[in-house]
Amino acid sequence: QVQLVESGGGLVQAGGSLRLSCAASGPTARTYVTGWFRQAPGKGRQFVGSITWSGGQTNYGASVKGRFALSRNSAENTVYLQLNSLQSEDTAMYYCATAMKPVRVGVALEYDYWGQGTQVTVSS
Repeated sequence: QVQLVESGGGLVQAGGSLRLSCAASGPTARTYVTGWFRQAPGKGRQFVGSITWSGGQTNYGASVKGRFALSRNSAENTVYLQLNSLQSEDTAMYYCATAMKPVRVGVALEYDYWGQGTQVTVSS
């Protein structure tokens, strides 16, 4: 069973930055892709971005493209999500998830494992 732990969330002013981490443990060798999603109160889970483990290919949701950036440290089994130019609309719980096979990266149901989330709050 793969375990995922997110960290790095917090309260930040509009225009500020945060870096979120997703640390994986357990049988991670077959991980194909790690994705990030976010969910604001009363809203559905929204795709933020994804990164493949073998080639580092990234994809981003339209609302964050150009502001957020994904990277990975394979040796530490950790994926990082850099959040820049934060806006109040970015306030949400941020979750990372992993899939052991190719998936439609924007479809939450296709991921195998999920973390508990880390809260990001942007004050205007």
